[in-house]
Amino acid sequence: MKASVFIVDDHYMVIEGIRSLLHNEKSIEWMGHATNAASCLGFLKQQQPDVILMDVNLPDKSGTDLCKEVKQLYPAIIVLGLSTFNQQAIIRNMVDNGASGYVLKNATKEELLEAISVVMKGHTFFSIEAARSLKETHPQQPMITRREREVLQLIAEGLTNAEIAEKLFISIPTVNTHRKSLLEKFEVKNTATLISKAVRLALV
Repeated sequence: MKASVFIVDDHYMVIEGIRSLLHNEKSIEWMGHATNAASCLGFLKQQQPDVILMDVNLPDKSGTDLCKEVKQLYPAIIVLGLSTFNQQAIIRNMVDNGASGYVLKNATKEELLEAISVVMKGHTFFSIEAARSLKETHPQQPMITRREREVLQLIAEGLTNAEIAEKLFISIPTVNTHRKSLLEKFEVKNTATLISKAVRLALV
């Protein structure tokens, strides 16, 4: 299955570079580009790609804010953060706002294709340098998505799966999936230990 890809970046050289890397790939359908948040949102009203490669720094809005807005308007779209920066705070901010991963602009063609393939399967992807940055600063702190953080907060407040589902406007099975994912990511067996670890890491 082809992955339709759109890029949001204000540097033409970056857009052209990535386009040329992906142009002849049979697994990729190139949907075009936007150079700012406004034109990206305008494009999405007409068409929605599978994956957006989104620059962290845009002229009219930060990539993290745009990522959050896109995920609220079009939850099915997968966002991959794209940047020259690999500071942990920036990477976490993108993920907290809904990104499914983070790729540096010096990524090879193989790494870019792997990133798109991995996120299309519902997993997260971090380029090697980004992953190393995350690991070095907080080796114990797992990477969780914005939605998982919301579920974690509500679990910590003592809400049941049904109450969480109602509050976040999602189904009970979806809450279950997030709960299982959190247990796996925190490497714990039960909710009590999950909350205890999350409190120690100042995540709730």
